[in-house]
Order: sequence, then C-alpha cells, then structure tokens
Amino acid sequence: MTRFQLKNFIKAAYEIILVFLQFFIISLHFFQWEFIPQKQIIQVSTLSYLVGFLIIIIAFIILLVAIKDLGRNLSPFPRPINNSNLVTNGIYRFTRHPMYYSLIFISFGVFIIKLSIYYLFLSISLVLIIKLKIALEERYLNNKFKNYLIYKNEVKY
Repeated sequence: MTRFQLKNFIKAAYEIILVFLQFFIISLHFFQWEFIPQKQIIQVSTLSYLVGFLIIIIAFIILLVAIKDLGRNLSPFPRPINNSNLVTNGIYRFTRHPMYYSLIFISFGVFIIKLSIYYLFLSISLVLIIKLKIALEERYLNNKFKNYLIYKNEVKY
C-alpha cells in the first residue's frame, strides 16, 4: 500500500467511524441498559417533560424540513455525493447544518425529559461527534464548491 493509498484509507475510515459513532450514540437514546446507572440529576417535573417534548417535536420538524430541502444531496457521510449541489435555499438560508443541530436538540430534549446523567453524557458525546463531522464536512464542501466560503460567511451557523 502506497502512502497515498494509506492516507485515503485513513480518511475513509475516519468518516465511517464518525458516522457509526453518530448513529450508535443516537441509538443509545432508545435503550436502557441495566448495567448503566440511570441516576437522575433532579426530579423530573411536568414542566421539564413538556419542555423536553416540545424541543423534540420542533427539532424533528426542522429535521424533516432539512431532509426535504437537501433532497437528492442527502448522505449520512460528511463527503458530498457525486453530482451533488450546494443547497443554500429553504432552511439552509438560516443555518448550514440544520440536520446536525436538530439531532443535538432532540438529544437534549430527551435529556430534559429524563434528567439523568446517562442522557446528559449521550448529548455531550453527540455534540462532540457532530462537531468533528461538521469540521470534516465543511472542508469537503469548501473544496468541492467554489461559492461555499461565501455561503459560510453569509450563514454563520
């Protein structure tokens, strides 16, 4: 294996690991492991439950809108698909990564409903993974689309 091939292999492996970790952390929100303590930080109230549920609903709607606006450009991987376009309309006029932010808000919504250290840990882990994924994706987008830097300067988040 040449140095170039090794570098490309490592890049591809890094992308796959980020996507795997993202989906793994999201899936952990739906399972309660007996061996992991579910200690609550404070007692769940009706208000915290309603606030968490409202955050989840709004974030899920934004996620669906982002998926619709992205259309055929949708991919779980940070590398843009072949023959893709830079989407700057719809919800992408306001934020560059609405799907990622929606996933983070859904995760924090679950944390607010449960108020346990386990879900706080999942939310923070998801933020870190998505932050790495966004950084990688933005490098790819900047290399692929000549007008990405303009878009990035116009749409801050």
